[in-house]
Amino acid sequence: MMIRVLGSAAGGGFPQWNCNCTNCARLRNGTINAKARTQSSIAVSGDARNWILFNASPDIRAQLEAFPVLQPGRSVRDTAIVGVVLIDGQIDHTAGLLFLREGDPINLYCTEPVHEDLTTGNPILKVLDHFCGVNWHRVPLNSSEHFTVRGADGLQLTAIPLDGKPPPFSPYRDEPRPGDNIGVLIEDARSGASVFYAPALAGLDERITEVMNRCDCVLVDGTFWSDDELVTSGIGDKRAQDMGHLPQSGDDGMIRLLAAMDRPRRILIHINNTNPILDEESPQRAQLNAAGIEVACDGMEITL
Repeated sequence: MMIRVLGSAAGGGFPQWNCNCTNCARLRNGTINAKARTQSSIAVSGDARNWILFNASPDIRAQLEAFPVLQPGRSVRDTAIVGVVLIDGQIDHTAGLLFLREGDPINLYCTEPVHEDLTTGNPILKVLDHFCGVNWHRVPLNSSEHFTVRGADGLQLTAIPLDGKPPPFSPYRDEPRPGDNIGVLIEDARSGASVFYAPALAGLDERITEVMNRCDCVLVDGTFWSDDELVTSGIGDKRAQDMGHLPQSGDDGMIRLLAAMDRPRRILIHINNTNPILDEESPQRAQLNAAGIEVACDGMEITL
């Protein structure tokens, strides 16, 4: 199984277009050892020919240009993307669907709540019906019920419902439903390799921990270093956990939880522009390195 990190940043990317936080300012003036990042998305393949796109970020055009494997090569108009799986209905994970409008109907895999939000609060799927169209495939929420993406032979997917709110435009913003947010267990039936992808993770319970512990690799929420990161950065008054993200630091933070896992390769993804771990020479990054936890970057390739 091959995994390509197309984008590793949280919403807005790094640097964010309108942000002058310490990280963004230093990246622009060249005084930080850090890499620019686009918004979170990965591509996964079991045969290196047919790929599943997980999330379609607003940066998808640049991400496709940076990964020639997904570019046309078999006919006049072509792509190696056989389907798109959505983790949630957030704008930074779905706006890129509009940039796929010139092709054949999009084979879209998402839960019923996400499909409803994308036909009501943000009717992007109705807009696409006027262009390429969308073939919707319902993602089951029963952890014992697997699903597959047509054309991605050998890959078996399982949705793991996660806590968290639906997008601000959702009619159910204050009444979260199972399926608003999911993680996905991806297994290669031929090799037995497995990866768990969850760019938004509010916390770990026994069910999620069990899934992660038996994987070869986990790509999980690395949005914030601290719960009060936006507050101390002078950007806003929301805390990480209020936004459905488990911070890395703290007694019950992501570092402590991941450090207890022996088997999987542990990689943080969906990094917010304010997170000090973006600075590869920061003490926070050194703490991750000491714990054996990696930080995803655009273009990272993982083979399992």
